[in-house]
Amino acid sequence: MLKHLNPTLVVLNSLFPWVALSPLALLSFAQARPKAADRVLKNGSPNEAGMSASRLERAAQILEEETKSGRVLAASILVARHGLIVLHRGTGKLSPEPASPSAKPDTIYFLASITKPVTAASLMLLVERGVVCLSDPVQKFLPEFKGFEKEKVRVQDLLSHVSGMPDMLPENVQLRRAHAPLREFVKHAMTTPLLYTPGTSFGYQSMGILLAAEIVERLTKLPLREFEKKELFEPLGMKDSALGLMGRAVEETAWCQGSPTYAESEDDNKRFGANSYYWRDMGHPWGGMHSSVLDLGVFLQMFLNDGIYRGKRILSSPTVEAMTSDQNRGIGAPWGWGWALKQSKVWNFFGDLASDHTFGHVGATGTVAWVDPERDLLCVILTTRPASEDEGLLLRRVSNAVQASVE
Repeated sequence: MLKHLNPTLVVLNSLFPWVALSPLALLSFAQARPKAADRVLKNGSPNEAGMSASRLERAAQILEEETKSGRVLAASILVARHGLIVLHRGTGKLSPEPASPSAKPDTIYFLASITKPVTAASLMLLVERGVVCLSDPVQKFLPEFKGFEKEKVRVQDLLSHVSGMPDMLPENVQLRRAHAPLREFVKHAMTTPLLYTPGTSFGYQSMGILLAAEIVERLTKLPLREFEKKELFEPLGMKDSALGLMGRAVEETAWCQGSPTYAESEDDNKRFGANSYYWRDMGHPWGGMHSSVLDLGVFLQMFLNDGIYRGKRILSSPTVEAMTSDQNRGIGAPWGWGWALKQSKVWNFFGDLASDHTFGHVGATGTVAWVDPERDLLCVILTTRPASEDEGLLLRRVSNAVQASVE
């Protein structure tokens, strides 16, 4: 059996026979899960990272062509492999104004639903600390969450979109028109009817993520934006990231084209559209985060590092594995606790060439962030054109070009 083991282990056994490791013990040691390297993102060359510079340039060119044509106002991209940043670029301009500043590699964008896995990570921190169990009923923490079959909704159902909660409330537009605070959305979410029996089907649901965030706030007695700043953004050095604007002006960030926020008129768009101060600063936990490609790259690299960054343990190894593994196996609707997976069908904006264990998330404002752990590769693409305008084709094209750059 020894001849089939790692040669290093065989040599160790021959040099130190008094240890008397059996072949079976050696085999068990050889198959133990390897420790992920604590890689800190730093600049490198495509060649050092085992990637083609010319093919990477094609990914950048696709974005530049879109901004030069005017179809996309601004776009930024970051690609890193083995912890080496091999592409970090911005193109276009921040807003439609003639004198608008140019977009840069560190331009801040409105992320939309990439916010969801960050919210999920916040809840998972409380799971790690023994404050909440994923198998707990939601009613344990939110007793006013009442209605037919709501007693069956578990905390974990909120994170993998199987709770039966709707994506948006029936009163969604009315609440936004009235500039209702987030607590009003929470109040209505407590009594809105479920769409199906919890755990029996899949339905992408922003309101489930809202309830997950409410659990975090009640247990920590902190606004989610403050909890994330303290527990995630500051430890990771994500200085450009915030839930809401956190003191920034909308004009300091990239403008959003169109309005993926249910505006039904120009007046609606001004009141609660994607560029309104109200919507940008609300800090809604399903889509209200702002960030840059580098900050998101750090967040993704932490997952590649098995939950560690700069020597700090941010998330436990089991948490990373759970968030990036299919938790909906019983109903055939692959999703992790927070992250979408390559197998998540219509949610795959990670490219046709992504390996099977790729995970990430897309945002309606025209954003995507993904990790391909089999290739030790991460990519963040932030744009200003809603993904719905081309059904995510631009994000997939650029992702394909990035994947094809691996040598």
